[in-house]
Amino acid sequence: MAANESNDDLDASKRINGTEGASSGGEEQPKSKIKARETWSRKIDFLLACIGFSVGLGNVWRFPFLCYKNGGGAFLIPYFICVIVGGVPLFYLEVAVGQFTGTSGINAWSLCPVLKGIGVASLVIVILLNIYYNIILMWSFRYLFASFTTGTLPWAKCGQEWNTCNCRLANEAPNVTINGCNVTVNETETKMFDSVTEYWERNVLRITSGVEDMGSFKWDLVLCLLLAWIVVYICICKGIKSSGKVMYVTATSPYLFMLILLINGALLPGAKQGFLYYVNPNVTKLKELDVWVDAGTQIFFSYSISLGALTALGSYNVFKHNSYRDSIIFACTNSGTSILAGLIIFPILGYMAHMQGKTIDEVVEKGPGLAFVAYPQAVATMPAAPLFSILFFVMIILLGMDSQFVGVEAVVTVFVDMYPQYLRRGYRKEIFIAVVCFISFLFGLPMCMGGGMYVFQIFDYYAASRILLLVALFECIAIAWIYGVERFYDNIEMMVGFRINPFMKICWVALSPIFCLSIFVMSIINYSELTYKRPSNTYIYPQWAVGIGWAMATLSAIWIPIIAFYMIFKHLSPSLKTGDVKEGLKAILKPKGLKAHQLRPQDMEETMDYDLSSTQTISPVQPNGEPPSYDNIVFNKY
Repeated sequence: MAANESNDDLDASKRINGTEGASSGGEEQPKSKIKARETWSRKIDFLLACIGFSVGLGNVWRFPFLCYKNGGGAFLIPYFICVIVGGVPLFYLEVAVGQFTGTSGINAWSLCPVLKGIGVASLVIVILLNIYYNIILMWSFRYLFASFTTGTLPWAKCGQEWNTCNCRLANEAPNVTINGCNVTVNETETKMFDSVTEYWERNVLRITSGVEDMGSFKWDLVLCLLLAWIVVYICICKGIKSSGKVMYVTATSPYLFMLILLINGALLPGAKQGFLYYVNPNVTKLKELDVWVDAGTQIFFSYSISLGALTALGSYNVFKHNSYRDSIIFACTNSGTSILAGLIIFPILGYMAHMQGKTIDEVVEKGPGLAFVAYPQAVATMPAAPLFSILFFVMIILLGMDSQFVGVEAVVTVFVDMYPQYLRRGYRKEIFIAVVCFISFLFGLPMCMGGGMYVFQIFDYYAASRILLLVALFECIAIAWIYGVERFYDNIEMMVGFRINPFMKICWVALSPIFCLSIFVMSIINYSELTYKRPSNTYIYPQWAVGIGWAMATLSAIWIPIIAFYMIFKHLSPSLKTGDVKEGLKAILKPKGLKAHQLRPQDMEETMDYDLSSTQTISPVQPNGEPPSYDNIVFNKY
């Protein structure tokens, strides 16, 4: 334990002075010594990591669909309201907690011991998210490999082994001969399926009739999933020193691909129709609860709130880093990317509607259907189709990959911070990362089976949805109401060097909790059980599958009350027997493990409540307002 405390003091000293990045680089340390905790090599690494993690697939396929569904341009009104009162304040709250404490997960929320369950809840959510998020990259790799052809894309034609007699091309005549079947298309009698849908369902997924019939493994998907996890491991095996460098490519290059696709889409026939559908406002939609629920939940998805990853990313900043500035830049980049994605997707949907003689509402898809059905269908009829298909799926992989490996890094960081004496020695961290990746790969294998899409939908619908709102609500309670919003504002001033806008304070105390609670209540009112809409039918999940989904959701949220009751039972109950309730309340409400550089001058009045584990002299507060020089003194709160 003494060695552990000494190492924490060293980490704190380096974080304050901003010297850790240089000292903990490639220089190998003896295996018998605990390695120092890393920080970002450059200031911009943190911003790129946030952009890479949060700007992902949700921006590309979820935001454009929500705009279409909820009144086009009118949806931007509730969206930006939610950004202002929820997205930016909650994003910065998590980042600031990580930067101030210099740790992540459970340890970071020692600022409010009774709500340390926030750290456990976030950990469970991000573990579940990592398992199913890589499935999207698996499908993307599968389509990317199929795009390397000099001829027609494999999903652009019928008559192949996976096609049925009901297969047709988008612009095909009513009377066709396919696979030896002479078919006369009568839309009222015969259900026809386009070649792209049959390729997706019958070749890539080999989808079964339901989750009751999981079928067999698709070994090409298993290999693609294995490849995705190998790439993730290579990117993060050396910690943020390696992943930070990868971010320079994965966080920036997608914008080049977006620009190419934007120019190409704008030149397609029907692009104007798609653009008008995207931006045309329907203000009557603003009266519907669904619009506000969709706007609120989209903020949580695109800003990656309540996953614990932002706290982990912030913890790698040096103590004096201006993360407030980075958070504002991030918000502009994130929301701007969502709007840009709509400008890319909807002209393509307009092109599809033009080619098929349909309206846009007949061709629009959401979620995986947009990336693996709608866009492949559009690109199949373009000139140089294989090239634009490769560009699209490379963009999807880059957008998803940095989100994935930051998510895994967040999981690893929690355990490394909890057990540094075991995991910061030699190559143990690299081995631990490999174990985490391998276990996640094993849990993802059921989604490589014929019924895998049904399992994926359960994860997507229940694992990280409404529960995020509750976690964020408790984060506001922990910092603004229990730890103290004024104290936290002082802490931020100690870090960034100036007093940030008071609007953040208003949000943390009132607006953000109201936002979280309101969206949560509205989502419960509008709740409907999970279904999966296929081109052939709408699959209704059995009750046992819905129960599994709710079990996953409960698995994360339950830790907040469990740990709260445990802390009350451990500290408050004995104090009630002795009559010393004040000490019991201090034990569950006051921060633990604070170091000297994290204390304000007025906090020194409370030092009798701390265990001074060092006999060094505390130097006075500096005239320039800098925090006192409390070298290596640790205040362990009881």
